[in-house]
Amino acid sequence: MTVRRRAEGRHGADPLSKVPQVTLMFWIIKIFATTLGETGGDAVTMSLNLGYAVGSVIFLAFFAVALAGQVAAKRYHPFAYWTVVVATTTVGTTMSDYFDRTLGLGYVKSSAILFVGVLAVLFAWRLVRGRIEYQDITDRRDEVFYWLTILVSNTLGTALGDFTADDLGLGFQRGALVFAALIALVAAAHYFTKISESVLFWAAYVLTRPLGATLGDTLTKPFDAGGLNLSRITSSLVIAALMVLMIVLTYRGRGQSPVAADGARV
Repeated sequence: MTVRRRAEGRHGADPLSKVPQVTLMFWIIKIFATTLGETGGDAVTMSLNLGYAVGSVIFLAFFAVALAGQVAAKRYHPFAYWTVVVATTTVGTTMSDYFDRTLGLGYVKSSAILFVGVLAVLFAWRLVRGRIEYQDITDRRDEVFYWLTILVSNTLGTALGDFTADDLGLGFQRGALVFAALIALVAAAHYFTKISESVLFWAAYVLTRPLGATLGDTLTKPFDAGGLNLSRITSSLVIAALMVLMIVLTYRGRGQSPVAADGARV
């Protein structure tokens, strides 16, 4: 089977696009962001004993402020963009836990509902805009659908991670391996099949969330639950620092400012 050549320059080429080009570093930073969302969300709801409802309200407010800054921006700004991603992962963690545990829906029902939610958002996006994008986001309506899809998909990913680790009994480490293998299959499909790039991107985006969730739980859950029993707050701070470092190195390495990666220096 031959590798299908991808059209170069089609995606991520628009200088007005408000989202980053999808590269290997994009996915690495995304996995760090989803792991941070798990440890950060649990730090607020569990370590600080604020509960899932209060935690969801706090992170929804954080998401609203971060998203307002992102939408108001004229161009792509790495820190603004990744702040919104982290906000969606923390909201996803607390909202998923609220659905699963406080409301008692369980992982299977909540995962099914959220999966339908992701499909509904993508269908509405296709219906309204005639396409589903993931890189050249220049239109305000595309941007709204983009972030709504990310918010619902990150909430779904949290539920899927907990379902795999708990209901299927795989634990956090084996659960992480399962999702890593599924992501590898999506990557193979990108090179060896004619499946839509947008479909593959959003499939990978959903799968990186449970991968981050299981990695976060591996770090912070007690030993008897299969975790390393590390502090949620300390783990969150360390992961956040590593994320900032990777963002700076990625955009400095391209000769760009990490604050304004559209080519304008600040």
